[in-house]
Amino acid sequence: MTSQGPPPAGEHPITLGLDTFGDVSDDSEGRALTHGQSIRNLVDQGVLADAVGLDHFAIGEHHTDWMPISAADVVLGAIASRTSRIRLGSGVTVISSDDPVRVYQRYATLDAVSNGRAELILGRGSSTESFPLFGHDLADYDVLFEEKVNLFAELRKEQPVTWQGSTRPALVDQPVYPRSESGALPTWIGVGGNPQSVVRAARYGFPLMLAVIGGPTARFAPLGQLFREALGRFGMPDRPIGVHSPGHVAATDEQAVDEFWPYYEKAVREMARQRGFRPPSFEQFMHDVGPGGALYVGSPETVAQKVVATLRGLDASRFDLKYGMQGLPHETLMTGIELFGNEVAPRVRKLMAP
Repeated sequence: MTSQGPPPAGEHPITLGLDTFGDVSDDSEGRALTHGQSIRNLVDQGVLADAVGLDHFAIGEHHTDWMPISAADVVLGAIASRTSRIRLGSGVTVISSDDPVRVYQRYATLDAVSNGRAELILGRGSSTESFPLFGHDLADYDVLFEEKVNLFAELRKEQPVTWQGSTRPALVDQPVYPRSESGALPTWIGVGGNPQSVVRAARYGFPLMLAVIGGPTARFAPLGQLFREALGRFGMPDRPIGVHSPGHVAATDEQAVDEFWPYYEKAVREMARQRGFRPPSFEQFMHDVGPGGALYVGSPETVAQKVVATLRGLDASRFDLKYGMQGLPHETLMTGIELFGNEVAPRVRKLMAP
């Protein structure tokens, strides 16, 4: 199957997928699995996502002990070898600390081995461990993102590139290979709330992925409106809007909360300690689980209704559930994937049908 890129204006179909950061799972005795086993389990999860009929499977780049997926394209290549339909991409690729030429080459190669199913979501990322790892200064955070997105936009044209900036050596009439199946790798910009990034996505004509990971979902509606307005100002055709949000699906609402909360609380408490914010209470968690909140935790019916409300409220056509949390067992994740693909997705598609 050959990828087609973004659809024309007014023709954005509803698509549903999964995002993961490849969090390390615990075994039956509560011990963390090895990185190798966690990565092998992640391949099985991607294969299952294809089997249950989901449209997208994306892996976010991280460089930590509990999220060791630092080479998402390699894992996606393994998934590609065992699937035939699902789109495979990054969610996100931290373009600021990588070389856009190598990113393009890696995902164009994934596009080849997957028969045209590769895509990318470029973003700043929610953590900064890649900056010191690859020798970048956080003081250059903004210029790195701006220049490297600019270069990647040129690379997508799949013509010899002439480009100059301050973050890497210049290119002069430089061809870059391999070329993608479609002639331009499908590429989104992931945004966590930065209006400048929304305008940047519109300027380049990239679809917009909103990372809604906390608080009321409705606060992102102005960013979607800004995106549509900016597309018009830049003379760009309409582009789809997607939503990435965390959650967990189980047979009942109670079971989903019971399974997810202990791992969520532990992971977010650790992030709060590292980054200096207040850890969440159970009451705050349940507020985000409730209507209008950013957590999609519940039964298939509950999650489906909430996804539909989000798609309508944000004028979006794509929803990717960020599943998993450090420690959640692989078997629990596989059950959640089955429920999302076999029960949530059909409900959403039926409710969103014209």
